Amino acid sequence: MEAKAIKTKKYLSKEDIKKHLSNVEYIIMAAPAPEHFKDTPIHFTIFLNTQDELPPEIQKAVLDKFRDEHKIKEPAELMSQLMPVGFAISTSQDTPMPMLLVKPEDQRSIPFEVMFVMDFLADSDEFDEAKIKQLTGWSYSYN
Repeated sequence: MEAKAIKTKKYLSKEDIKKHLSNVEYIIMAAPAPEHFKDTPIHFTIFLNTQDELPPEIQKAVLDKFRDEHKIKEPAELMSQLMPVGFAISTSQDTPMPMLLVKPEDQRSIPFEVMFVMDFLADSDEFDEAKIKQLTGWSYSYN
């Protein structure tokens, strides 16, 4: 079964992103991993609401906290760095969907805010929507 991409055409403006993030601590997103990653079936992205470059020991502590809270097994393909993040608006979702803007053309055309992002593949029995139902979801944590 192939996951369907979430179609988005509307994005928060730079000003709306700043307002939107004013009380956000972090956002965690879970999506199905590409099929050939059998041992790590979930693609996790943690968006930390900071523009600070986090030292390795802080990154490890943050990742360990998320792993403990969400029973996430050993991560693979870990990428941790400051990244541009846009926010897509969909009428079917309560909160805007965070989107890593990797392509230069997306960075030029979609408003974004820089956030510290931890992106990795892993497994967890707490994310059946992504693992079994092949759905993408995200959750906001507020200060």
